[in-house]
Amino acid sequence: MAGKLTHIDADGRARMVDVSDKAATHRRAIATGQVLMSPAALALARSGGGKGDVRAAAEIAGVMAAKRTADLIPMCHPLMLSNVKVRVNESEDGSGLGVVAEVATTGPTGVEMEALTAVSVACLTVYDMLKAVDRAMRIEGVRLLEKSGGASGDFVAKV
Repeated sequence: MAGKLTHIDADGRARMVDVSDKAATHRRAIATGQVLMSPAALALARSGGGKGDVRAAAEIAGVMAAKRTADLIPMCHPLMLSNVKVRVNESEDGSGLGVVAEVATTGPTGVEMEALTAVSVACLTVYDMLKAVDRAMRIEGVRLLEKSGGASGDFVAKV
């Protein structure tokens, strides 16, 4: 499939990929992203001040987003997810909060978009909760770290 857009048909029109003949296999994906912020915003996130527990709200939002990915991304298949974990932690360098999402299912198509959506919405939730202190926050580095399962095999991002 390299070099071919799977969501475009022979006439150049967008389409949902037909996965009806694909075998159900265990699929897993891990994605990451970060919200860079001022020291004041990070201090507020640490303290649970402002609108409440920033980390907990962002983690819940990420899980909810993963479950709704097919409602947001037009060509995604609705999937029965078997596991979604979203973790928000302070960046090691103290520049903000990092988000990691892990999503799994057993089915005919992968969960990369669900993991990426979980991270994106968790980052947006962090921004929403802290924007009163720092409107210059930046969401960066949203990307797929790993995926396993399916005909295309495993993928591990280079650092």
